[in-house]
Amino acid sequence: MRSIINYLKEIFGAVAALFKGMRVTGYYFFHPKEIVTQQYPENRATLTMFDRFKGEVIMPHNENNEHKCTACGICEMNCPNGSIEIISEMKVNEEGKKKKVLSKHIYHLGMCTFCNLCVKTCPSNALAMGQDFEHAVFDRSKLNKVLNKPGSVLMKGTE
Repeated sequence: MRSIINYLKEIFGAVAALFKGMRVTGYYFFHPKEIVTQQYPENRATLTMFDRFKGEVIMPHNENNEHKCTACGICEMNCPNGSIEIISEMKVNEEGKKKKVLSKHIYHLGMCTFCNLCVKTCPSNALAMGQDFEHAVFDRSKLNKVLNKPGSVLMKGTE
């Protein structure tokens, strides 16, 4: 007797969940202006992505070709699958002290899971998530990107 009652409870629970989902579907059926579906690729020229969209990791530079990356390596350590590689060198600054300087900040897009851990853990806020999402290529080597621009230097005041 107990198994029949449990069986009927499961059936009524499933039907209730079905109607709950259909209520959401029915709402959007009668309110089509609120639908956020994009007609890609037909609207490629007017396509705008949401602010929270994670397309790829980028390193913002200012108009003087300066970045905020101090080559500390925290983003590289926190990346769960090794999609970030930092190549740095020790240089002597104006005060005569040795300081680590970023040579290359390599981002392996083909290995990235877009978890955003590198951006969240960067102490100098040198990384961000970009809006670009079209990454289809025939050669996987084109998915390896150097994030710091050629000739870029550390932004003044960034330690």
